[in-house]
Amino acid sequence: MLEIIIFTIFVSTLLNLFLKQFAIPTIIGYITTGTIIAYGFDLHQAVHNHELKEIAEFGVVFLMFTIGLEFSVKHLAKMKKEVFVYGALQVFLTAILFAFLANVLFSIEIKSAIIIGAALALSSTAIVLKLLNENGDINKVYGRKVLGVLLFQDIAVIPILLMISIFSIQNASISDLLLLTLSKAILLLAGLFVVGKYLLDPFFTAVSKTKSNEIFISSILLIVIGASYLAHVLGFSYSLGAFVAGMMIAETHYKHQVEADLIPFRDLLLGIFFITVGMQLDFKIIFENILTLSLLLPTLIAIKIAIIYSIFRFELTARESLKTAFSIFQLGEFALVIFELSFAQGLIDPILGQILIVSVVISMIITPFVLNNLSKIVDIIHKTKDSDNTCNTLEQNDLRDHIILIGYGRLGKLISKLIQKDGLKFIAIEGDIQTVKEAQKKHLPVIFGNASQEHILESVNIKDAAAVIISIGNSQKLNHICEVVHKLTKNKKTIVKVNKFEEKESLAGLNLSHVIVETENTALAMFEEAKSVDSSLKHKG
Repeated sequence: MLEIIIFTIFVSTLLNLFLKQFAIPTIIGYITTGTIIAYGFDLHQAVHNHELKEIAEFGVVFLMFTIGLEFSVKHLAKMKKEVFVYGALQVFLTAILFAFLANVLFSIEIKSAIIIGAALALSSTAIVLKLLNENGDINKVYGRKVLGVLLFQDIAVIPILLMISIFSIQNASISDLLLLTLSKAILLLAGLFVVGKYLLDPFFTAVSKTKSNEIFISSILLIVIGASYLAHVLGFSYSLGAFVAGMMIAETHYKHQVEADLIPFRDLLLGIFFITVGMQLDFKIIFENILTLSLLLPTLIAIKIAIIYSIFRFELTARESLKTAFSIFQLGEFALVIFELSFAQGLIDPILGQILIVSVVISMIITPFVLNNLSKIVDIIHKTKDSDNTCNTLEQNDLRDHIILIGYGRLGKLISKLIQKDGLKFIAIEGDIQTVKEAQKKHLPVIFGNASQEHILESVNIKDAAAVIISIGNSQKLNHICEVVHKLTKNKKTIVKVNKFEEKESLAGLNLSHVIVETENTALAMFEEAKSVDSSLKHKG
């Protein structure tokens, strides 16, 4: 077993290093790894192991939890048209059409057809948003529309997962199932609401006071797994409980730190999930149905592009509508999740499942190449140039040319007052929850988090910051924070306060903009003050 684990890690690492050269997402590397080890060690049947399937499913659980963390009611309110009008139209129209085609043309049973149609309506949030953020197009008109549609798709995953649970129950009427599901959903949401509103914040406050990262992480795992288990006991998917738990924590002061701490668990377990997906690929079935596959995928993509283009053409120019359509043409990672869960519940035929999974994987592989050449592709179809105006209403645009203040102790507070007095924008990161709460009561932009974690710094848009000021007392943490800041910004306008000259020397390799030694400056200030008082010393100096 250990040999298989070592080989799996080795193959996935090498594959992803290679695929990254072509901007192909790690998901593809994991799926390919799963296929390699399945054939290399004859593990096609091992994928049906109950324990392995449960471990793999928790990758999806943690993914849904992090989506819940981003589920901001305030954010959705700003984008209600993009999310609840265009997003809803895209999902419903695409799902209905694909479900109809599956049922009528391929004689797929109606329950299975609905699940397939809904899954194919989804796009890849992870790949698309990553690429649009990297090239800056997320701030353009079409980028805003893409973001809105993807947000609704993430929300739509929950009822789709619920449908799988409902459809998999045998020998019960749909009305009875819906009534039972509704009552259980009310019970689940009410229970989690009470916990979230009255118990969560005091619990995390007590945990944060311990200053122990291990206890903080274990408390997060307790909440995620506990909420997931409660949902499972009530007959829902683990993922639903995790999503609601994420929404609860999103309303607390701990959102950014929780997300930063959970990402390693999410990515590791998601990797396992996609490896198990790859283990199920059977090349014999694929080659036997290669003609069907080669016709199916282009048809699905063409239909999806046509629907999205038609929806947005009522408001956007032809060029912007095409860019929107070509950005979210692909089948997404959640389609893999839905197909896997549906297959496990007996809702999808194994052969059909193979064809659908391969279609998803191929569409995801070609996505980076399409998005990186989006303008060229649109130029071929539509020659007229449009002005791609930048949208300035997105939340992230509020954090540009700002000062990031790491440490909001006595010195940090003094610096923040000077920043505000000068009329500049800033955001502070602080590890003491009481300090954060006091600052937020005064409506000051101070968040709770560990500034040595990349995700925390990225959440305050460090790459677009005008300057970073680091003013913490712990020298060990200081070095780590400076290294992470250096990695993300190459130390553009980074000012650091250290306690002694030895600490300044330890940071020499990072080429920081300004390192201020407290003892040196204190000594100088005291000497200068003495000179100003004693005129004789002043003349001698």
